[in-house]
Amino acid sequence: MEDIRAKFGKHLRKLRDDRRLTQEQLADEAGMHFTYIGQIERGLRNPSLINLHKLAKALKVSAGQLLPF
Repeated sequence: MEDIRAKFGKHLRKLRDDRRLTQEQLADEAGMHFTYIGQIERGLRNPSLINLHKLAKALKVSAGQLLPF
């Protein structure tokens, strides 16, 4: 079974790619560091609810759209 962090990371990357954003651009919009975004996408980090909210706002999606897997 794939780790939920890895699943979330793949989904986040797809959402970011669909919007043609770089990790740096997403990080700037969300008020995060680009290395943190990369770590999330690789399944190395477990983002907090606050950071999930920031990512959703930066991607212009609902928080629920971050977790449909």
